[in-house]
Amino acid sequence: MTRRSTRRTLAPAFAALLALLGAASGRAGPPEEPRVLTDIPELGRPGGDLRMLVGRARDTRLLHVYGNARLVGYDRDLQLVPDILRAFEVEDGRVFTFRLRKGHRWSDGHPFTTEDLRFWWEDVALDPKLSPMGPPVRMTVDGEPPRVEVVDELTIRYSWSKPNPFFLPLNAAASPEFIYAPKHYLARFHAKYADPAELERLVKETKSRDWAQLFRRKERMSEFDNPELPTLQPWMLVTAPPATRFVAERNPYFHRVDANGRQLPYLDRLILEVVDAKLIPIKTGAGETDLQARGLYFKDYTFLKESEGRSGLKTYLWREARGSHLALYPNLNANDPVWRALFRDRRFRLALSLGIDREAISQYLYYGLATPANNTILPESPLYSEEVAQACLGYDPKQANRLLDELGLKERTREKIRKLPDGRPMELVVETAGEDTEQVDLLEFVRDMWRELGIKIHTKPSEREVFRNRVFAGDALLVIWFGNENGLVTADMAPWEFAPTSQADQLQWPKWGQHFETKGQAGEPPDMPEAARLLALYHAWRMAPDTAARTAIWSEMLELYAKECWTIGTVANVLQPVAVRRELVNVPEEAVWNWEPHAQFGIYRPDTFWLRR
Repeated sequence: MTRRSTRRTLAPAFAALLALLGAASGRAGPPEEPRVLTDIPELGRPGGDLRMLVGRARDTRLLHVYGNARLVGYDRDLQLVPDILRAFEVEDGRVFTFRLRKGHRWSDGHPFTTEDLRFWWEDVALDPKLSPMGPPVRMTVDGEPPRVEVVDELTIRYSWSKPNPFFLPLNAAASPEFIYAPKHYLARFHAKYADPAELERLVKETKSRDWAQLFRRKERMSEFDNPELPTLQPWMLVTAPPATRFVAERNPYFHRVDANGRQLPYLDRLILEVVDAKLIPIKTGAGETDLQARGLYFKDYTFLKESEGRSGLKTYLWREARGSHLALYPNLNANDPVWRALFRDRRFRLALSLGIDREAISQYLYYGLATPANNTILPESPLYSEEVAQACLGYDPKQANRLLDELGLKERTREKIRKLPDGRPMELVVETAGEDTEQVDLLEFVRDMWRELGIKIHTKPSEREVFRNRVFAGDALLVIWFGNENGLVTADMAPWEFAPTSQADQLQWPKWGQHFETKGQAGEPPDMPEAARLLALYHAWRMAPDTAARTAIWSEMLELYAKECWTIGTVANVLQPVAVRRELVNVPEEAVWNWEPHAQFGIYRPDTFWLRR
């Protein structure tokens, strides 16, 4: 049996005593058993507002990403520790016992108990109206859902007959699976609990299709856009959409305290101002934000440094941890049969990769500080190997042209553009989400390089949802997007990015990913042996008995993934500008900027940031 719990010292014990006294007084405050943070660089004082700029109203979801309150969370060493939970115990990798904190409350003051976890499992995840495809796929093992036992109001147990290594990371992710929900608020919208007449009235009043749609509109914990919905995050939204300025106020019942017993967060309010994404660098340079990284790019760094005198902000550079800063994704599920056949031929993918001069991209776009990358893992990962890192890399247009000739693509137009097997000129539309100029700038280099191969490309920007839907439908042929999110993987982290397991995050095989996510109810199963092998290895990793076995599986997956050139990486180790108000304390000068598993700012605990006055 493995037990994880918070470390006990004299200072945490004193802090817990203060929290207990506060809870006994009946006032708002942390639980009787709070999480005591003993590693805050500089203990702070409460008060003040923190402003941030966002490009979309939907970015209210950042309040739960940056708040980063999780049942189980990552520490800075990427180890899993209890957070919302007081403790957890794991037996044989398949039995998980969760212990809640005594006296923990939702932001509206209602007790948070195992009833909220039971409610989500039995009345949301297992309800066919709310979850027509059943529980989340990572909550099942070979199709087997967990046995969920409520031991008491503070203890709940999840068990499978086989190990489930995904369960804890599922709860710790930047975008976690919320396996709990505030029953006391949501029950009024659920057919099992609500008065039928009142529920029907609410359905009509909100113009919902039925009670299930009404429930989903109210329950959007991952979107964080319903001010009525109680939360366990450090700040709670008080502004209802639509709006251009969203305010979140401190949660009076938040579960973390500092070593002196002072309840977190230190900051009273987080303010998200929605602006045109193209204006974020300018507004940051003018000092219209207090903490900013999203919407800023390496090309903005010089301007931001020059603006420090008037903006009142310092500009740090955090290193990125993606496998590739940006990557090109040939759609192996494209509707066009001719292009699909080419994309599925490794020789064609390799030719496209060998036709890119990554050193030139680094020099012209990133001052030579970025490094060529094939969208795999980084040297800092314990799984790194030079063989994997160098697969499909190198600028070799002669070899690329030989591969294209070998594919039978020798015939050309008068403009020296190669012809497809059906006689069409090889003109390829590369689609982007159109949210910044960096992708377009990079594609300008690629356009000139691939022109030497006899391939002509056109860039097509579109709104993100349109962009994604075209990929999912098979209409988009080749797209540019961010590379694999986590280049710092360990053997005990799930290798989901390297197997067809996701529609939204793996744009090279969206229909295969959809098939996995929907348990075969939609999409298509992988019909290429190499992709099917990756999926088989992914399932083998789930059943691996120890770290050594998982390391062996990871090694084979990384080698196969890199060798096949499924995606076309460009450069890695791009630096991310982070603009910080001079008075803002506890923001690290050097850190990693990454979505998964770091949750961007989240792993550095913004609830501990404070303003010096």
